[in-house]
Amino acid sequence: MSLIRVLALTLLAALPAQAQDSRLQSLQTGFAAQGWEAIGRLDMAGVGFCTATLIAPDRILTAAHCLYDRRTGGRIPAEHLQFLAGWRTGRAEAERGINRIAIWPRFNFASGAGMDNVSEDIAVLELDRPIRSTTIHPFGVADLPPLASGGSVTVVSYARNRAEAPSIQETCHVLQQRPDGVSVFSCDIDYGSSGSPVLATVNGERRIVSVISARVESSDTPMSLGMRFAGRVAALETALDQDVSGVSSPGSNGARSDARFIRPPANP
Repeated sequence: MSLIRVLALTLLAALPAQAQDSRLQSLQTGFAAQGWEAIGRLDMAGVGFCTATLIAPDRILTAAHCLYDRRTGGRIPAEHLQFLAGWRTGRAEAERGINRIAIWPRFNFASGAGMDNVSEDIAVLELDRPIRSTTIHPFGVADLPPLASGGSVTVVSYARNRAEAPSIQETCHVLQQRPDGVSVFSCDIDYGSSGSPVLATVNGERRIVSVISARVESSDTPMSLGMRFAGRVAALETALDQDVSGVSSPGSNGARSDARFIRPPANP
């Protein structure tokens, strides 16, 4: 039995009933997607896609495991990555390549979805050109103390069977803040949702407070895993500012069998 399944059984036995979550809603129209254009699809040519979010004109935030090829266990070259901001029905608000990558150094792709890896599953990528647009506004990052259990959050994501437009779950909840830095949410995510921003209202503005790393399997109730930032995002941005090439994950010893991204569908 995997650690993820053990966690599911433990949580289902120990957690109180949660408040009502909202349903996923597709943001297929320009009106519905207004204000969410900074969230986009991160395509890995020939490998799959994840979700990523613009946090500065030239920076995006995503999950570190999105930057590895599960078949080989190796890093995906930056030139094979593309960020599609606000991707919707075959069109992006902006398309950018990736110039540089900073991955939290304790992340180890080969160890898979173990809980100790989830808390380190963060990466910041530098775009090849800044996105400067009156309609695309980067989201701020809030490095908060642990959110209280029962607190409401919002997730916007791409995923399997909904790769051509983002979907929003306006209200899901914090189920648990584990002492190992892993956050457990009731948010409904699927393959491709890795890297999705978990947002909370901070001082009247929506800020990113976590990133989706994995979903909990063998649970009848939607459950997903993210992490507390604990200064990691700021440190990765500083590394990019200082051109520190050594901030990356240690070499992987092989591919995992539980990668949490999927191949994008062929364009019609």
